[in-house]
Amino acid sequence: MDNNIQERNSQVIGETEDMNEVLKVRRQKLRELQQNGKDPFKIVKYDVTSSSKEIIDNFEAMEGRHVSVAGRIITKRGMGKASFCHIQDRDGRIQLYVRIDAVGQEAYEDFKKYDLGDIVGAKGEVFKTHMGEISVKVNEITLLAKSLRPLPEKWHGLRDTDLRYRQRYLDLIVNPDVKNTFITRSRIIKEIRKFLDDRGFLEVETPLLNTIPGGANARPFITHHNTLDMDLYLRIAPELYLKRLIVGGLEKVYEIGRMFRNEGISVKHNPEFSMMEIYEAYTDYKGMMELAETLISTVAQNVLGTMKIMYQGQEIDLTPPWTRMTMAESVKKYTGVDFGLIKDVEEAKKIATSKGVEVPPGLTVGEIMYLMFETFVEENLIQPTFIYDYPIEISPLTKKKPDRPELTERFEIFIYGREMGNAYSELNDPIDQRERFIKQVQKREAGDEEANMMDEDFLTALEYGMPPTGGLGIGIDRLVMLLTDQYSIRDVLLFPTMKPRD
Repeated sequence: MDNNIQERNSQVIGETEDMNEVLKVRRQKLRELQQNGKDPFKIVKYDVTSSSKEIIDNFEAMEGRHVSVAGRIITKRGMGKASFCHIQDRDGRIQLYVRIDAVGQEAYEDFKKYDLGDIVGAKGEVFKTHMGEISVKVNEITLLAKSLRPLPEKWHGLRDTDLRYRQRYLDLIVNPDVKNTFITRSRIIKEIRKFLDDRGFLEVETPLLNTIPGGANARPFITHHNTLDMDLYLRIAPELYLKRLIVGGLEKVYEIGRMFRNEGISVKHNPEFSMMEIYEAYTDYKGMMELAETLISTVAQNVLGTMKIMYQGQEIDLTPPWTRMTMAESVKKYTGVDFGLIKDVEEAKKIATSKGVEVPPGLTVGEIMYLMFETFVEENLIQPTFIYDYPIEISPLTKKKPDRPELTERFEIFIYGREMGNAYSELNDPIDQRERFIKQVQKREAGDEEANMMDEDFLTALEYGMPPTGGLGIGIDRLVMLLTDQYSIRDVLLFPTMKPRD
């Protein structure tokens, strides 16, 4: 056997043996506590009056005040009859100063046996040490939960990103930046709701289990309802249900929730993700442009204090108004090809092929233009940009442009080369919608698993009359990635989809 391999194997065996010994010692400590009537797991409540951040931020007002705090022991050092430790709560860390003459000999001896990772409650007086650190001078300390496993070292134990995603609880404990990301995520969603509520939108909930997967081109997850003996689909989008509510007269609605798409996993995609969809009667896609740029820039200002953010080393200016380009204009800008002059499929295919783009058989001029856009344009759209007027072939739920029926009143938002949102002047003509559905069904029968199915109930709803309506969808996870400077979607999902380890 190679000496290096043998050495590594011996190291792993040694680490395993060390870990087993640590686990034994910690369980023995728990048994001793239980035998002495001090089982921490029998404690059901602990009254906390102050957080670490509250004490530190308001020290002048809180100095000398008696407080009750709780958290996980992160550091610990003893000095004979006095010891220090830091506990970590949701908002940060604070130092505890524990003296034998303040807590009593028995409690102090118990405290000395506490391990890193144990969760404690402490009561005492707020003060500042000689070293200038804001602390709590403890007169009572209680073990609230025994940690039976040691925490990983911050820079050594959790460098493995796979382990961080699988054991997010450890990631949150030892990496404060990770915790801050998810606290910021919560604030972002709160600000989105406030923005829309203040504009008179009504938050609603629509089914996660659908009889027909509609509202987007995506492969669904399929499940089965035993009692009804029927297949159901996890929703890929809430669009068609939300439009039914517009028909019903709710006029301004939105939903923030989980979507499910049985597709690949990447830095931008997770099979389960969060989406926001907004629908407003009596407006169009231009109204949705104003709404989108105002919403995102306002959320950034309220959460981060600025509309100019750094993302992956690039400054992004979210200040409205954002750049607006038609898809044809953007393709011409970055490739020199003017699709406004191309009417023949063979000519479009020939030009795309000359640019090195492989064109599958059966595509239309509009679909080839979109292929060129994806290949050459998207990656260049760093600053916030609206790309609008999409080909009708790829927009089955969108109104045609009155003067250009081969195009639709649709836009997508691009920031840092990534699609962030999608919006339409919604198709409300039930006859036209049926024809679009028929074409989608034909695509599906030809093998396109992402094409839409026929939704007769939705068509029935449209036949009762839906007013002119603007609709907008924004990926919550991608927006959080942008505003927290995270490259991968896994870093903004608490529990991303992972394949189980063998």
